[in-house]
Amino acid sequence: MIAFRNFALRRGERLLLSDVDLSLHAGWRVGVVGRNGTGKSSLFAAVRGEVEADRGDLDLPSRLRIASIAQEMPSLPDPAIDFVLAGDAAVHAALQAEANAFAAEDWEAVAEAHQKLEEVGGYDGAARAGKLLHGLGFPGEAQQRPVSSFSGGWRVRLNLARALMTPSDVLLLDEPTNHLDLDAVLWLEQWLMKYQGTLLLISHDREFLDNVNTHTLHLHGGKAKLYIGNYTAFERQRAEQLRQQQLQHEKVQAERAHLQSFIDRFKASAAKAAQAQSRVKRLAKLADTEAVRAEREVRIDFPAPARLPHALLRLNHADCGYAGGGDAPAVILHNANFGLEAGDRIGLLGPNGAGKSTLVKSLVGDLPLLTGERYAHPDLRIGYFAQHTVEALVAGTSPIDHLRELTPDVPTQAFRDFLGKWSFPGDRAFESIDGFSGGERARLALAMIAWRQPNVLLLDEPTNHLDLEMREALAEALSDFPGAIVLVSHDRHLIGLVSDTYWRVAEGAVQPFDGDLDDYAAWLKSRPQDAKSAGAAGGVAAARAEAAPPPPPEPKPAKPKVNPHKLSKAEQRVAGLEAGIAAIEAELADPAVYSDGGARGQELARRQQQLRAELEEAENELLALYD
Repeated sequence: MIAFRNFALRRGERLLLSDVDLSLHAGWRVGVVGRNGTGKSSLFAAVRGEVEADRGDLDLPSRLRIASIAQEMPSLPDPAIDFVLAGDAAVHAALQAEANAFAAEDWEAVAEAHQKLEEVGGYDGAARAGKLLHGLGFPGEAQQRPVSSFSGGWRVRLNLARALMTPSDVLLLDEPTNHLDLDAVLWLEQWLMKYQGTLLLISHDREFLDNVNTHTLHLHGGKAKLYIGNYTAFERQRAEQLRQQQLQHEKVQAERAHLQSFIDRFKASAAKAAQAQSRVKRLAKLADTEAVRAEREVRIDFPAPARLPHALLRLNHADCGYAGGGDAPAVILHNANFGLEAGDRIGLLGPNGAGKSTLVKSLVGDLPLLTGERYAHPDLRIGYFAQHTVEALVAGTSPIDHLRELTPDVPTQAFRDFLGKWSFPGDRAFESIDGFSGGERARLALAMIAWRQPNVLLLDEPTNHLDLEMREALAEALSDFPGAIVLVSHDRHLIGLVSDTYWRVAEGAVQPFDGDLDDYAAWLKSRPQDAKSAGAAGGVAAARAEAAPPPPPEPKPAKPKVNPHKLSKAEQRVAGLEAGIAAIEAELADPAVYSDGGARGQELARRQQQLRAELEEAENELLALYD
C-alpha cells in the first residue's frame, strides 16, 4: 500500500499539492488526471524518491519494487532485446554469469549459473523480452538491431518495453501511448489489464484511461481526490458533486440573505434586539460553501474555407516512397489510389512505419511520387500538421510574430482577436514561445494552420502534446469543419469522433477498411500470429527497404452455418452484461454510495471489474460465432 499523509509538494515557490491524504492498494490501476501543471509528473517523482515532500509523509513499504519509463534516450550498441532483457536485473546477471562461465570453461560456475537461472525464472527471460518487443511493434529481425540504430520514437518504445520487463510492485507510466500506433496501444491495454501490482498512469487518451483504470486520481487546485471507476465514471461523479456543491452554496447564500435582512430591519429596535443579536450569532456560525467556479472551457475553431470545390485532391496509381539518390528508390506504398472530396473525413489505420506519414506527405506534395499522378484542384489550400510541426516553431518569437510571418500586412488587432479564440488572450499573444508548454506550442501550430483557412486538413498525430480538454475542443472543431480531413492518430476518442471512413495502410498497400475502430480492434485480435508478425515487420522495415508488392486478395472461405439458438443466447449474454455494467456505473455516479466511507463503492467497483472480464469473454465467444 502507498499512503500519503498530510502530503504537500512545491515546485520552486509554487505550491503544487497540499493536504493530500489517500491510500493506494495493490492491484489498483489508477489514472492520474488533471490539467497540465497540476503536479502529475512531480507526484511520480515523489513516489520514485527523486523529490521530498515539503510537508507530511509518503509511506512506501520496505523493499517496494518500482518501475518507470526512463526519460533519457538510450544510444547503445547493444541489441534491442538485450537492452529490454536488462530491465530484469536478476535474469540479466544470471545470463551474463552463464555466458562468462562458458567462456572460461568453468563447469562448476556453469552449474551455479543454471541453478540461479532456475531460481529467478531466467530460462524464459529472452522469450518474455521478445514478446514485449513484438507487442510494441518490433519484429524478430529488428530485435537484434543495435539500440542506436532506432529513431527517437522507437527508442521511447524500447524504454517502455524495458519498464514492463522490470519486476515491480508499482509501475509508473507517464504518457506511455504518445509514440505508439493504435495496434501497439491496443496490445498495451491488454498487458496492463493483467498487471498484478499497483499501476499509476498519466495519460491524455480518454479511451485508454476508460479501458485500463479501476480508479481515477484527480489533481485540481492543489488538491488530490480519489474516485472509484474509470475516467467516464470519474466525470459523472465529479459533475454530480459540483452540482450538489452549487446547490448547497445557493441554499446557504439564501439563508444568509434572509438572516441579514432581519438584522438590518430590527437591529435598532429595542423589542427585537435580542432576536436580531441571536441572528447575528447564527449568521457568524453559518458554514459557508464555496461556489462552483466554472472551469474555463477551451474552444477553438477552423474558419470556413474561402473556396470549397468538390474534388480536391487525388493520387492515381501512385508509388510513394523515397528516391534515395543513386540507389534504387525505396518504394513504401505501391499503386496507391486515394482521393479527397469536400466533406470527407478519413482516419488512417496501420502500424507505425507502414507508410501513413508517407501517404500524407505525398498528398501534401512534400514527397514527389515515384510513379503515378497527383491531381490537385487549383483552389486547393492544405493545412498540414506533421509530427515535427511543433519543433519547427521559431524560438524567441511570439504567437503574433508567427502569424505576421504568414501575412505581414494584416493589422495587429486582427491577430490578437484570432489568437484570443485559441486561448492566447491579451499579452499572452506577445510572449516568447520559449516559456510555452508542449501543449501551448501544439495549440499555436494548429492556430497557424487555421489562420490560412484551408479546405483540406492533413493531420499527422496532432494530439501528442495536448491535454484532455484541448483534445475535446479539437474534436469538436474538426467535426464542424466543412472541408476534407485525413487524420492519423493513436487517440481513439478523437479519431472515432472525427472520422466517417477508415483506410488501412500496411504491407505496401492503401486500402479501405470496412468497419469502425471496434471492428479494427477485433480484426487485430483475430489475425493469425504469422500475419501479425508480417505486419510488424513491414512497419519497421518500410522506411528503410523496398516493400514487396501486396499479394492478391485471398478468396473468402464460405461461412459455416451458425446455430441460431447459440447465437441468440450469446447475444443475450452480452446485452445482459452490458446492462449490468451500465447499472453499476449509474450507481457509482450517485454520491450517496460513498456515505458509508466507500465500502459500497469498492464492492461495486469489484463487481464492475468482474463483469468487464465476463463481458470480454462473452464478446470473444460471440465474435467466434460471427466469424
